[in-house]
Amino acid sequence: MGIAYNAALQAATAASSAAGYRAKREGHHYRVIQSLAFTIEANQSLIRRFDKLRQKRNISDYERTDTVTESDAAAMLSIAKQLRRDVERWIRLNHPELAKDL
Repeated sequence: MGIAYNAALQAATAASSAAGYRAKREGHHYRVIQSLAFTIEANQSLIRRFDKLRQKRNISDYERTDTVTESDAAAMLSIAKQLRRDVERWIRLNHPELAKDL
């Protein structure tokens, strides 16, 4: 799940950066995920699922290792793929000067 989570977080960070924002260190992941509502106008269902998996990832990384299931990992991979498509599309439409390397 870790690689898919990082990929999704990087996509969300790319959208935030393209929009001219930078999340502060404290609560960085949470803020970047929530910013998807304002950058690419992601639906709340996607944001809630992503944030719920962020919470599970945190528990898995810092407290217990048995909290992430195969289903969680598959859901995170699906979110990462969707966000990559959505963020790339959004950047091409809203910030074409940044899209040359996509």
